[in-house]
Amino acid sequence: MSEATTWNRIQSSPGTMVGIAIVLLHATVAFLAPWIAPYEATSIVGFPMLPIGTPDFLLGTDNIGRDYLSRLMMGGRTSMFVALVAISGSMAGASFLAISAAYLGGHYDDFVMRIVDTMLAIPGILFVALIVTGFGRSEAVLIFAIGFSYMPGAIRVIRSHALTIVPLGYVQAARLRGMSVFRIFLRELLPNCIEIITVEFALRMSSSILAVSALSFLGLGISPPTPDWGLMIAEAVKTIYAAPMLVLLPSLLISTLVVGLNLASDGLANAMGLDAARGLN
Repeated sequence: MSEATTWNRIQSSPGTMVGIAIVLLHATVAFLAPWIAPYEATSIVGFPMLPIGTPDFLLGTDNIGRDYLSRLMMGGRTSMFVALVAISGSMAGASFLAISAAYLGGHYDDFVMRIVDTMLAIPGILFVALIVTGFGRSEAVLIFAIGFSYMPGAIRVIRSHALTIVPLGYVQAARLRGMSVFRIFLRELLPNCIEIITVEFALRMSSSILAVSALSFLGLGISPPTPDWGLMIAEAVKTIYAAPMLVLLPSLLISTLVVGLNLASDGLANAMGLDAARGLN
């Protein structure tokens, strides 16, 4: 399918365009947050628990007097950075293992898939929690844990697609011409798996955003005082009756970003003629 046809199908889907617009809005605010946030996100700049609409504090302050608008902006930046790096690394590793396993087959394929089956038997959030508990709370550990936990499911999906490509004539012709395995991987197999890899990336981004927030809420993710939406919800739960907006605002931002990513990924899958993967592990 040509790129023009895919883009035309995306443009003709209102839901997909809404999803893309939501994601772009979140990404733009996150990127510009250090320059447009009114205050330093970790600095105490006012009295605690000031209400929304207070002069100089558009969304008020949190329980220790930090500007809430600034923390919301920077919290999105943290969540999206962790999810983006984690899923980018996960997709790169999964693509290599999945496509090479589909092409080489034999004992190598069996070994890779048995490892995948073993990892899929462990609940993803538990797997990440074990890694974070063992290696400590930091962005680097969280990125590794989330990326590693999402790799098995992606390997299974991408391998299934690659298995339909390996027997095709142009792949067999490249093999008969004496082309190396590495060149066949780069020139014949990987370009024809890009669509499924792109859809997998978008789907797992939405799931990883939820994972980052859930881990921070449970005290296993981003460490304070670094702003993060899940951590902000956990801090605000203690004052939910006095200031419910401190819980509702980060929850709303998490929800809109995940909904936007899901709409965009579903539309992308439909435009490419693929079935979006569900039941992510």
